[in-house]
Amino acid sequence: MARLKTLFVASTFLVLTVLGISKTVMAKAFNPAPLFKDVASYKTTISTSNFLAEIYFPKPKDLKTGKYSFPIVLLLQGALVDRSNYSNYASIVARYGFVVVVPNSERSLPSRSQALASQTSDITDVLKHMKAENSNSASPVFAIVNTQKLALLGHSFGGAVGLSAIANLCLESLSFCKGSFSRPKELVAGAFFGANLRDKKDEFIPINNSGIPIALLQGSLDNRALPIRAKKTYENIQTPPKALITILGVNHFGITNTNNPAGAIPDSNNSTLAQNIAVETIARWSGLFLRASVLKDKGAFDYVYYTGDARDPNVAIVLNQHTP
Repeated sequence: MARLKTLFVASTFLVLTVLGISKTVMAKAFNPAPLFKDVASYKTTISTSNFLAEIYFPKPKDLKTGKYSFPIVLLLQGALVDRSNYSNYASIVARYGFVVVVPNSERSLPSRSQALASQTSDITDVLKHMKAENSNSASPVFAIVNTQKLALLGHSFGGAVGLSAIANLCLESLSFCKGSFSRPKELVAGAFFGANLRDKKDEFIPINNSGIPIALLQGSLDNRALPIRAKKTYENIQTPPKALITILGVNHFGITNTNNPAGAIPDSNNSTLAQNIAVETIARWSGLFLRASVLKDKGAFDYVYYTGDARDPNVAIVLNQHTP
């Protein structure tokens, strides 16, 4: 399904007029804000890889008595971008009802002896670590993690790694994977910002996602991961649900706390949307897409696939397909 916002608003107005229902009342029927007000975080070391990580999770007053079970969400960082740059984004996504893990994946790359760059092994390492955390009575997230459901977030290089993982590919030639990779059964969704999947010949790689929902979030001013590449990647996702969400006035680093964070290869374009608004917008759409995909939240589903683009002034076009 492809929908321009103007056409959607017009059709919505027509339906509401025929039904005699107040447009204002309908718009307020679902609140896209986070479900939880407070979030907590702590630092840990991923046991298998020995990488440092920050873990963010909702902190309602009845956390230990309310029988909560929050799915795991792994954020795969962009190349050369330290995990600390995602603290605002990860905090917001966690407030939608997830335990968000943000590791620093350090390894060698062809052009560098040591660099921050995600890899597919991070997925299995983090899943194993979080299962141990959930069983550890001394852990801040003891007994509140749903270890049967894992979703991915990703930025830039990390998003490409996530796309390859959902496609169950080990793309060693692109430095995404080393040796082998097998997609864990717990992996059920992914939302990636400023990401695309193509080989060294600039040919786009088919993504056999086996029905695992994928969202691509794309800044309209991104001059590092070009919007046309996101569209071609979207077209290469083999089975729905899938969505391509274009965010107005945002460059490649709309997801990070600050534009062009230290150490990262900068985007020559500057965002025209304020950084805090860009982060909130990307986090809101990410969180709601994950709620729709992982938790089968109908309100979140309707927002992502039907009503959200008309309600959000910072989102221009949503391409989506949610049924085969």
